[in-house]
Amino acid sequence: MKKTFLTAVALAAVLVTTGCSSGSDDESAAPTSSGSAAAGAGAATTGKVTVLAAASLTESFDKIGTLFEQLNPSAEVTFSYGGSSGLATQITSGAPADVFASASPATMKTVTDAGDNSGEPVTFVKNQLVIAVPKGNPKGITSLAALAKPEFKVALCADAVPCGAAAKKALAAGGVTVKPVTLEQDVKSALAKVKLGEVDAALVYRTDAKAATADVDGVEFPESAQAINDYPIVALKDATNPSGASAFVAFVQTPQAQQVLADAGFQKP
Repeated sequence: MKKTFLTAVALAAVLVTTGCSSGSDDESAAPTSSGSAAAGAGAATTGKVTVLAAASLTESFDKIGTLFEQLNPSAEVTFSYGGSSGLATQITSGAPADVFASASPATMKTVTDAGDNSGEPVTFVKNQLVIAVPKGNPKGITSLAALAKPEFKVALCADAVPCGAAAKKALAAGGVTVKPVTLEQDVKSALAKVKLGEVDAALVYRTDAKAATADVDGVEFPESAQAINDYPIVALKDATNPSGASAFVAFVQTPQAQQVLADAGFQKP
């Protein structure tokens, strides 16, 4: 199994060469579910399956990819992780891929509006925000409102990516105005700012904070319930391995894969 992670710099390079377009995460329409997880129980999959997936899926999809390869020894799953809006732009600009897993319906809509999907997307998990703080919470940040205090340095995701759109909704729900010192292009980059001690807090997904418990604590806050993100997945129209794409999408919906996602802190769809 191979994987790559799109940093903000690498993503910017891709967008320069492929052309830019972006979806809005403020759209609330959920994707229509289709397909059957039972499809993953068919004949063994062969060949390479390329999956573009939201950065917040990194740890879970790495494990799911390993399980998929164990069940399909002649298959190889390759992942590219990054901000969902950037990945959607790559797909609509012609980047080769078999599967797209997004952190929001709005970024998935960029792909479906362009007709680059094969079948309808299906929501396979949900995710919720927490406030990531350095281990031990040295600044004593316990609420969303605290992030408005000028003495705290805060990192947020850019509005164009799902974690940024979710943060915007949560802050609006709490009537809180935050002046971030940085806007990051994916949730891993925002979390890294906390891990490196460059900021006092960041709004990230619960799953990302849980994956980094050696370095950060996740502070729950009630306003996050107003900004829960659906995660849709779909096989792509121009997939080089259509059967492999369908099999992977189906496998993500199986109890085995869903348990991996639940263990990581994702919620049921």
